[in-house]
Amino acid sequence: MSGRFDDEEERDESGSDRLIAAQVSEKSLLSTGIRVGTLIRTKSMTPFVSRTRPDGLHVIDVGKTLERIDVAGRFIARIDMNSVVVYSAREYGKTPVEKFGELTGAFSIHTRFTPGTFTNPLLPGHLDPEVLVVTDPSIDSQAVSEASKIGVPVISICDTDNVCSDVDLVIPANNRGRKALAAVFWLLGRSVLMHSGRQLADQPMKYTIEDFETKLIEKDEEE
Repeated sequence: MSGRFDDEEERDESGSDRLIAAQVSEKSLLSTGIRVGTLIRTKSMTPFVSRTRPDGLHVIDVGKTLERIDVAGRFIARIDMNSVVVYSAREYGKTPVEKFGELTGAFSIHTRFTPGTFTNPLLPGHLDPEVLVVTDPSIDSQAVSEASKIGVPVISICDTDNVCSDVDLVIPANNRGRKALAAVFWLLGRSVLMHSGRQLADQPMKYTIEDFETKLIEKDEEE
């Protein structure tokens, strides 16, 4: 984890990582597949794996997932949300990214990332972010590479097969599953709102996790 996030993690003595999931039962959270990894485990992701199932799938420690979501939420909450860019090239990341933007005020991109968006000031649609949030450092590599070149911190959901060399803060979770991505972005949105004082711990969220899911019918219509 990048040094710029170290203080955030050390200050987490309030148990706020547990509060962000307070309105979701453990059974409901696990049913999203948030902790189900892949058959591959990279060196980068080994510290986040709790066990390996008989079928070879690596299981992510969901406690560490919640901890990292809270660290990310606290960090993002200190930044002008207009300068927070959240991006996903993955189809199932479309609705989670949109809803996260609606909920927090972050700028969401869910179409093709145009090369130069961060690095070419003369490009129409040029953005000057203070932090980038992505769903997969491999699939979203163009955005991650540009953010790294200009010194913008990168927060990424990373599965067990990801290499995280250009990621400043890893959120270990299933980043392929439709429901898993919805759960992570819902929890991250809740954390941002809580740490910015816009959401109380016992206050219901505007959206449910289901609202953050990319609906299967949308996929069918596109095809």
